[in-house]
Amino acid sequence: MERILIADDEESIRFVLKKTMEKRGYSVELAEDGIQALEKIKSERYSLIFMDIMMPGASGLDILTKVTDTPVIIMTAQDTMKNAVEAMKRGAYDYITKPFDIEEVNLLAVRAINAWKLSKEVAELKKEIKVKYAVGGEIIGKSEAMKQLYKLIGKVSASDLTVLIQGESGTGKELIAKAIHYHSNRGSGPFIAVNSSAIPKDLLESEFFGHEKGAFTGAHERKIGKFEVAEGGTLFLDEIGDMPIDLQAKILRVIQEKEFERVGGNKPIPSDVRIITATNRNLEKAIQEGRFRDDLYYRLNVVPIVVPPLRERKGDVPLLVEHFLRRFRDELDVEEKGMTPEAMKILNSYTWPGNVRELENTVKRAMVMSSGNKILPEDLPTAVFGEAHVKAGRFKSLDQLWEEKLKTFIDNGDCLKMKGMYDLIMKQVERPLLRFILEKTSGNQLKASEILGINRNTLRKKLTELEMDSKGNPLPTKNPGRKISRRTS
Repeated sequence: MERILIADDEESIRFVLKKTMEKRGYSVELAEDGIQALEKIKSERYSLIFMDIMMPGASGLDILTKVTDTPVIIMTAQDTMKNAVEAMKRGAYDYITKPFDIEEVNLLAVRAINAWKLSKEVAELKKEIKVKYAVGGEIIGKSEAMKQLYKLIGKVSASDLTVLIQGESGTGKELIAKAIHYHSNRGSGPFIAVNSSAIPKDLLESEFFGHEKGAFTGAHERKIGKFEVAEGGTLFLDEIGDMPIDLQAKILRVIQEKEFERVGGNKPIPSDVRIITATNRNLEKAIQEGRFRDDLYYRLNVVPIVVPPLRERKGDVPLLVEHFLRRFRDELDVEEKGMTPEAMKILNSYTWPGNVRELENTVKRAMVMSSGNKILPEDLPTAVFGEAHVKAGRFKSLDQLWEEKLKTFIDNGDCLKMKGMYDLIMKQVERPLLRFILEKTSGNQLKASEILGINRNTLRKKLTELEMDSKGNPLPTKNPGRKISRRTS
């Protein structure tokens, strides 16, 4: 329940406002003078304060300067410009004169409280965001490589320099960009991420700079581009290495001139945007091959940040696992689960070609696949579990097994006379694979599709194509051995 303080030395004003606010469901407290009002403000939290400008003990204007996070409506019988200006200068939400229309006061109170609620929500959101993208938030790690990365993030956040983040896929480059943004003086502004490789080439220019109505076929109305949306904040250009060379020149111009034009427009639009870029490609090699502009590269690479792959910071794997277990417990609404020492050993020994993103997906999948409150080695994906066994010399790799079997098949058969070998072998592989996985999951197609890495509909389609039932068994031949006889008349 929202709480309201009414501070006025006139009893009739206190009475009328109290009854009115209580009818709306608010909890109301009263103060007869400035001293009482100050004491209550120091000891209690309010959603709204009505305060007379002239009170014994302390004036409303003096008290106003001591209120930091609560909307204050100043009341006075002296309707002067000086009072109004001074009240607003000192941070009043609004200013009303006596006598006042009670319905107008009602509406004003609702607006003030709603504004207070919104400001609280925004403040909490900003706090959550800052925590999320701080050390120990979404960015996890205590290895030496990560400690150096945190220091660099801190230094870069204090400036407005252009940053180029380099690292393999799945290392968390966008998380780094967000951490820089939310800890900078632009943190209250927008963070806009654009993946250059995910947008069709013919739409890229319009996506970045917007377009005017009629600029091209299909441009039925004006569109605001990402540079305008990101005004006052940060524009994160992901996969910058995939950007077409002609668009690179236009991005370079924006960085240099601090302005751009919409497609089909002729009016320069000022741009106050910080640029952070990321790539998993070797841009220096791309420059040599003529696929990336060297002048743009030097503009972007003012502060280079290299994100280490997970295989180079193995000590962080347990921390990341615990983080993902906590997160997915709430997200998936499942019981609390932990990794067995055997499963954790396998996770620590795996090379993680997909980096943190692969580990995240592995933990999520293991939580779904495990039946108890402990995640066992067999609950881990085949790639992770299998690599550990190959390293331990328990069995040959899948590649080795297939190579041996195929060599034997091809050497012993007259393969050069065969037609459709590819389809034949694929079907021979698929049938036992689907059957074995469905056996292991007791016919649970949802679990089987998770293990196989295909969706459930694809699994069902495969079973139909291979003439198998829902449990992976061959479908019976229709009317086996039955002969059709013709009756003659």
